[in-house]
Amino acid sequence: MRAYLFIMLSLFCTVSWGATDLLPVETKTIDIYRRAVPSTVNVSNIKLSRNMFYGEVEIPQGQGSGFVFDQNGHIITNYHVVQGGDNFVVTFYNDPKQYKAKLVGVAPDKDVAVLKLSDMPAKLSPIVFGTSKDLQVGQSSFAIGSPFGLDYTLTTGVISALGRKIDGIGGVKINDMIQTDAAINMGNSGGPLLGSGARLIGMNTVIFSTSGSSAGLGFAVPADTIKVVVPQLIQHGKLIRPGLGIGIVPDSMKRRILGNDKGIVVSYVDEKGSAAKAGIQGMTQDQMGRTYLGDIILSVDGQDVNNLDDIYQVLDKHKIGDEVMVKYRREGKTLATKVKLQPL
Repeated sequence: MRAYLFIMLSLFCTVSWGATDLLPVETKTIDIYRRAVPSTVNVSNIKLSRNMFYGEVEIPQGQGSGFVFDQNGHIITNYHVVQGGDNFVVTFYNDPKQYKAKLVGVAPDKDVAVLKLSDMPAKLSPIVFGTSKDLQVGQSSFAIGSPFGLDYTLTTGVISALGRKIDGIGGVKINDMIQTDAAINMGNSGGPLLGSGARLIGMNTVIFSTSGSSAGLGFAVPADTIKVVVPQLIQHGKLIRPGLGIGIVPDSMKRRILGNDKGIVVSYVDEKGSAAKAGIQGMTQDQMGRTYLGDIILSVDGQDVNNLDDIYQVLDKHKIGDEVMVKYRREGKTLATKVKLQPL
């Protein structure tokens, strides 16, 4: 009898302490994945090309990830995932069908793009947004995406740093990026970065690696940035940002003109724009074709500006209609004027 009871107890312990017995942290991670994966999608970028034998053919450009923004079928991903594409295909977790999508709007200097499904699945599960303003270094982070084409992969880690600045597209840096050591690889781009509540805290964007694989340095666009950018992309197709109503000389040419990197050279001024009304002048040309230097802007809102990125970063802190103090140099004299920011 005792032997029988010992065998039964052993069997009970084997069942109780088997693979189905999970630690609380494991249960939490599984719950986060199950709650967020229906909102996560794969995005395929397809380029149309003409072939002399077959006519117009579709050529896959690449693949990335994304997530559902709303019940209207808007999908959020990175700009570099959709860059150069003509057609886009979106697939969902546990759904074999491929859904066509069209490009709605892009913000290249934020690396954000919005697609809209042309036809939709029976049920859409928009991602639940959190906030990125209260993030703390050391808290858990969870990334979902399709690294190297391996669909709906979950990786975990922590927030490694906040407020990072990385190179964006067009010479403008992306500020306030989230750094995480959750493994992010090619194909993760555009996928959600989640906090412990399964809420979106960022969009996986880029890795720093010499080999092309994760080296523990992944970066994500903050959720609070996405909240600001995406509604504008849906409504206008682009990011409506504040500007001065000027054009500036490229950095390489500026160095030849000034002989240094200080300030930015105004190339032209919108005649009906804010800068013109404030008296700022651009470069001019006489009847003989000789070019004369215009104003050199030294600072905006009290912050030195020496290139396009500098001025973007300053103006991004303001909204259309705000007034900023612009300090500039003209014919050796330093002047200042207030400029009302206009739509760029």
